[in-house]
Amino acid sequence: MFSFLKSKPKTAIPTFASLGVDIHCHMLPGVDDGSKSNEESLACLRVMHDAGFERVICTPHYQYPRFPNEESDILHRYDNMLLDFKGMDAKGIPQMKGVAGEYRVDSGFADRIKKEQFLLVGGKFLLTEFSLHQQVIGLDQVMFDLQMKNYEVILAHPERYPYYSSSSQALQKLKDMGVYFQINILSLIGFYGEGSRRKAFEMIEKGWVEFLGTDMHNTLYAQALIDASHDKKVIKLLEKHKFLNSQVDSDQVIKTKTI
Repeated sequence: MFSFLKSKPKTAIPTFASLGVDIHCHMLPGVDDGSKSNEESLACLRVMHDAGFERVICTPHYQYPRFPNEESDILHRYDNMLLDFKGMDAKGIPQMKGVAGEYRVDSGFADRIKKEQFLLVGGKFLLTEFSLHQQVIGLDQVMFDLQMKNYEVILAHPERYPYYSSSSQALQKLKDMGVYFQINILSLIGFYGEGSRRKAFEMIEKGWVEFLGTDMHNTLYAQALIDASHDKKVIKLLEKHKFLNSQVDSDQVIKTKTI
C-alpha cells in the first residue's frame, strides 16, 4: 500500500545514526492526528530505521479538547500495537522503546501538574508543546511549577511558534531556566515553511538545541524524512553539532506517577 516510499540509495552510515533515538513521533495509530493504522505506522517506521533511528519512543498528543487522551488508555493501546506487530511483517523497524506524550500547555495543564499526570520520555523527560496560534500566558510560572516537581522539561519544536523569533527573550528565559529544546528535523528542509527553517538553523547555531526529532505523523512526513536524510545542509549540521538523543534512557520504558 505504501510502496511509493522509496528511499534513495543508502549511504554507508545512515544520516541520523548519530541520534539513534527518536524521542518525538506520532506512530501510535488512531489517537491523534498521526498514523491512522498499524500498516501506516510500519511504513513510516521502516523509513525511520533506514534513516538511522535504532529506537523510537511514541509521543501521542495530549491536548484538550481536541485530543483528550488518557494515560491508561494510551498504555493499553500501545501494548495492543506491539501485539499486532508480532502478527504482521514488522521487520526492518526500530526497536519500540515505550510510549510517553506530547503535552499541550493549555487550560487543563495546571490540573495535570497538580495530579502529576504525565507519561515521560525515557522515564525522565516531559515533552511539552505550545499552541501554534496563541502565546502562552504565565509561561514562567508553568515551567517553575514543573521544575519544583523535578521534571526535566523539553519544549517541542520552538522554531514553529510564529510569535517567537530565534532571539526571543521568552525563549531565552526558558533556556536560562534549564528547559531543553527539540527541533523538528523536517523544519531543516522547509517542510513547515521558510520561517521555521531559518529559525531552526539559527537556534541550533546559538547552542539552544539539545534534541532533534522526526515528529513523524504519516507517510507524507516519511517521504520528507527521506529527502532530509540526503540534504547536504542537514548532513553537514549533524557533523558539526552534537545532540542528546542517544543519551535518553529509553530502556527505562515507561515511568509515570499516575499509573
